[in-house]
Amino acid sequence: MGDDRIEGSLTIDSEASLVTVRLAIREAATALGFGLADVTRVVTAAFELARNVHFHAQNGSVRWRSVDQMNSVGIEIVFVDQGPGIADIELAMTEGWSTTGGPGIGLPGSRRLIDEMELLSAPGRGTTVTVRKWLK
Repeated sequence: MGDDRIEGSLTIDSEASLVTVRLAIREAATALGFGLADVTRVVTAAFELARNVHFHAQNGSVRWRSVDQMNSVGIEIVFVDQGPGIADIELAMTEGWSTTGGPGIGLPGSRRLIDEMELLSAPGRGTTVTVRKWLK
């Protein structure tokens, strides 16, 4: 990719920052050449994950970058917070499970929309979620 790298970062510390994240990720995915359907998938997953950061940890950060792996181009988005962490990751990835009484679509829904997801978390140690979507 050379000089065509796309990257950025934002702080997640308010509901307004969720809109900023959504717009920035839309711009990055569009610049990388994703079609409308995949841009929508990436933006939706990013918004859900940013919302999780804001709701559960109150603040955190997101950073994104273009990635190139074996001649495939994609976007990698990393969400980091120092919140309460997730005690049972397997349970948190279960469709319909929620700690907030909501519909429980955040983590499992985001996983369905992207190609790769890594989730690192422990109680009292915060959470890091990394997602990747590859151009098809």
